[in-house]
Amino acid sequence: MDGTVGAGGHAAGILEASQPGGLLLGLDVDPQALALARQKLAPFGERAWLKKASYTRIPEQIALLGWEAVDGILLDLGASSMQFDSPARGFSFLADGPLDMRFDPDAPLTAAEIVNTWPEQELAALLYRYGEEPAARRIARAIVQARPLRGTLALAALIERTIGRRGPRHPATRTFQALRIAVNGELDALETALPRAVQVLAPGGRLAVIAFHSLEDRLVKEFFRRESRDCLCPPRQPVCTCGHKATLREIVRRPITPTEEEIAHNPRARSARLRIAEKI
Repeated sequence: MDGTVGAGGHAAGILEASQPGGLLLGLDVDPQALALARQKLAPFGERAWLKKASYTRIPEQIALLGWEAVDGILLDLGASSMQFDSPARGFSFLADGPLDMRFDPDAPLTAAEIVNTWPEQELAALLYRYGEEPAARRIARAIVQARPLRGTLALAALIERTIGRRGPRHPATRTFQALRIAVNGELDALETALPRAVQVLAPGGRLAVIAFHSLEDRLVKEFFRRESRDCLCPPRQPVCTCGHKATLREIVRRPITPTEEEIAHNPRARSARLRIAEKI
């Protein structure tokens, strides 16, 4: 299963590696991505199944196909290059577009609603929690004073005027990340999906997760560490009372990172962190 199938690149690689009989279910909430994936995976015929659904619905989607378990699950988190490169989606601060940022165009919450209606204190808390933005309060105050903000360039320019620019990273990077995570409920979805993914893995099956920022990677690391232990009781407790049994074995203790060659070929991969665990 590819729970974030995107344009189908990873899915095509999985299908090629699992020839001749491997089957793949690809999920995504973005209909534009699914349309591209269908084109990409057409040569594989009925070996590839694509559904518009969130990866939080993994067990239900597996059941709909009549599958009891899968041998591997991939989650490639965050927004895709396709989404960043489309100004109309509102993910990028490098081109003018609406303050949207929804993976699923049918979802009710947009970045515009957060930016233009949320109270200053809630907005600051969101920027600090999801963007790890040290200037969260200053940015939130500036946003509230400048309302209404209509587009991505207007928001990015406001942030740059508010906190200035230092180093190569655009000052709006953390704010845009925080808004996107909030709009799509990304961290909540990941917390929900990880145990459900383990639930449908066959023994010996592997779960691979690619994260692009510390919040996601920390969730995955902590889940893998927790599920690879037989007891979760406090260290000083003499007898185990939790009854927890390990469900996973970590394949890598440290995340796999891209090589310099890969970063040169795909600069957006520079922050990628891949973790892998195997079901016991």
